[in-house]
Amino acid sequence: MKHLLSIDDVDADEIRSLLDLAEGFVEVLGRDVPKVPTLRGRTIALLFYENSTRTRLSFDRAAKALSADVLTFTTGGSSVSKGESLKDTALTLQAMGPDLMVVRHGAAGAPWRVAEWTGLPVVNAGDGAHQHPTQALLDVLTVRRHFGNVAGIRAAIVGDIRHSRVARSTAGALVALGASVTLVAPRTLLPVDLSGWGVSTADSLDEVLEDLDVVYLLRIQQERGGGDVFPSIAEYVGRFGLTRARAARLRPDAVVMHPGPMNRGVEIDPAVADGSRALVTQQVANGIAVRMAVLFRLLAGRVAP
Repeated sequence: MKHLLSIDDVDADEIRSLLDLAEGFVEVLGRDVPKVPTLRGRTIALLFYENSTRTRLSFDRAAKALSADVLTFTTGGSSVSKGESLKDTALTLQAMGPDLMVVRHGAAGAPWRVAEWTGLPVVNAGDGAHQHPTQALLDVLTVRRHFGNVAGIRAAIVGDIRHSRVARSTAGALVALGASVTLVAPRTLLPVDLSGWGVSTADSLDEVLEDLDVVYLLRIQQERGGGDVFPSIAEYVGRFGLTRARAARLRPDAVVMHPGPMNRGVEIDPAVADGSRALVTQQVANGIAVRMAVLFRLLAGRVAP
């Protein structure tokens, strides 16, 4: 594996291998000195054209936990404001000598172009509404660590599916590992074509709620037009929000997940977000270990730490 651009780049066996590797890094992160020298002397460039909290900080933490150096580019205060292109920015960073680039961009396909231009290994940290493979990996790691397995898990991904790179990536990883996935959304927030997804759909959360092991909630992506296709927030919450009343109807061992950022009071009630079912902080913690595993695999090979 030279790049990680899409969850479709890795088959089920490779996903399991990366999860096993990430488990080793969970142990590393729990040590008194949570660091290994595996990538000492290597440099990771973070090329972020979209705002990010969890993903950017997680990659930064992962690289440093592997003893790599980090170059971080964000558009604020950069020459992008002067009209510099993505290609010229990528080539400028390449000239500074990184060994790998992590790319987030609003345009689908941008990480592929960076890989072509620079010849470096590239990890896609989110490209438009297209893919977010490391989010998918941390999600399935979270499910596997909680339930012991992913196969047989019944999961619903709820919300703005059409504009969500997380939905595409996480649904793909869950299905590849044998989970059953239902997409729950207004018809206007479902992709036009679901062929190849291997999922079912439902028109409201109440249709599937009591059969689920995992409720995976997504925010409405206002910046991509997600809020323009249903009448009101109140109507959306009434059919698709995980309210306290709905959470009380879940199976006793069912869990709630969210990639963040959360819009409390819309897709999720604040009490549910802070409740014992929620695995949101575990997702964040597992994201560091997963990104360590991906960086390690791309730069150091297949040997465990």
